[in-house]
Amino acid sequence: MIETKQLTKIFKIKKSPDVPAVVDLTLSVAEGEVFGFLGPNGAGKTTTVRMLTSLIGPTSGAAWVNGFKVGEKDQDIRRSVGILTESPGLYERLSAVKNLAIYANLYDVEQVDRQVEKYLRMLGLWSRRDDPVGSFSKGMRQKLAIARALLHEPKLLFLDEPTSGLDPEAARLVRSFVQELSEQGRTIFLCTHNLNEADRLCDRIGIFKSRLIEIDTPENLRKKLFGRKVVFHLREINPRWIDSIKAFAGVENVQPVDEKLVVSMDNPQVLNPQIIRMLVESGADVQFVGELRHSLEEIYLQTMRETEQEGQA
Repeated sequence: MIETKQLTKIFKIKKSPDVPAVVDLTLSVAEGEVFGFLGPNGAGKTTTVRMLTSLIGPTSGAAWVNGFKVGEKDQDIRRSVGILTESPGLYERLSAVKNLAIYANLYDVEQVDRQVEKYLRMLGLWSRRDDPVGSFSKGMRQKLAIARALLHEPKLLFLDEPTSGLDPEAARLVRSFVQELSEQGRTIFLCTHNLNEADRLCDRIGIFKSRLIEIDTPENLRKKLFGRKVVFHLREINPRWIDSIKAFAGVENVQPVDEKLVVSMDNPQVLNPQIIRMLVESGADVQFVGELRHSLEEIYLQTMRETEQEGQA
């Protein structure tokens, strides 16, 4: 659905140094995938989306979206994707129905009234269909903008901060809707600052700051940066158990914390039963066992710290 090769955008400013917004971006996003694009403000995420939706042209490199090449088939790309910008522009004096009808006609949607009603009902806005959009809350406007992006039934959606500034209830509704779209087989390119949201929704994530720093599934990034750690909760700790656990092949480290043993290992599925069996046979009271799961926020911050340290070096 999306493929880029060394995609680059450099903004040239008179009497000032050039500003490299996106540098040598090479990635592929498969059909049906939810891909999270994470990075700080000013990292070039929105610039990337604008290039991939043919709103601005790249300085160099190449990109293909839905089989169309950016810079050659721009009109086809714009027709084949849906886009939600961080600050969606809506006609505030017009009703929700009229707002959507305008865009449905621009996209040559068949059965405009039917499509408008379908998405207004789906997003819980049908009862306010005739009210001017200027009277809508921010959450309602965001939902209307999502409906606008979906009117022409695109298979590929670009969502730029879809829950930014929303109250928890509205944000939860939008996340549920994104999940539903994913289950329908839509491909979603998601730019977000909400790391918990990305962790829940995304199949893979790319951590980006002008350049692509890391790309993988959230789980693989956890393993890469932190390894896998299992916490054995015991009634009490006998020091000899620590040495016994360290003797297992595949155990990297054992750290006692209060009445817990935090064990770094490479294969918990195989080692956990063996360690539990050894502990019980040695007289330990094993209360419960759980894997220590690092948040995507920890992964993101650790990756950015390492990148900054490499840059300073």
